[in-house]
Amino acid sequence: MKNGNNIRVIVIIQARMRSTRLPGKVLKKIMGRELLDYQIERLGNLKNVDNIIVATTENDYDDPIAFLCKKIGCPVYRGSEHDVLARYYKAAISFDANCIVRINSDCPLIDPFVVDSIIEKYLLCYPKYDYISNILERSYPIGLHTEVFSMDALEVAYKNSVDPGEREHVTPYIYRNKSLFNLKSVKIDKDLSKYRWTVDYPEDFKLIEEILTNIYPNNNNFSMYDVLNYLDCNPQLVEINSGIEKIQTF
Repeated sequence: MKNGNNIRVIVIIQARMRSTRLPGKVLKKIMGRELLDYQIERLGNLKNVDNIIVATTENDYDDPIAFLCKKIGCPVYRGSEHDVLARYYKAAISFDANCIVRINSDCPLIDPFVVDSIIEKYLLCYPKYDYISNILERSYPIGLHTEVFSMDALEVAYKNSVDPGEREHVTPYIYRNKSLFNLKSVKIDKDLSKYRWTVDYPEDFKLIEEILTNIYPNNNNFSMYDVLNYLDCNPQLVEINSGIEKIQTF
């Protein structure tokens, strides 16, 4: 445990191959490496994390995800495809988590500095908050969204949520029930939510390919601000996926 509160912090990345809009997106390659590989590498720079795991499904078509994780040494939990809340809960149990950091696998530009800052707020305030995230109020670019919550909160959601949408998206039961959980929103002064750095459509992939190809070789631990500076110098790139509605399903 890497913190004074003896809290075991586990990052759980949910991943599957059967995306309806861009199938196999997490294993699409840029410069010969899978998007999921880049994401796991970036999250490896986190300071207050005990383990990073990928939670995928038990289905055969997700075997390539498990194979990649084995190749790069990232632990895997395999569970239900559609009941992602159950998959998260059982993964957290399997890895003895006290605190869970939820990251979507289609966010290869995830910023470890941003994720660390949210984890640190949770740990510094512990046990005041059950849930802290930067999704409750829009300010960060889509693709940098991070949720941090307690094992107790996850267990309550797992045992009580009956809504299919809540079970698919893991955390809505928590942040919709403000009378049950103490929530904290993290936002930045400048609203950057117009930027879309997730991969859900071919246009998204094209933008991420441009960014990674031009930033990563010289700075593999780049920050959100490095990406913003690059886009400021190349404003035409923002137009690549500007036609996609700026909404991310959590």
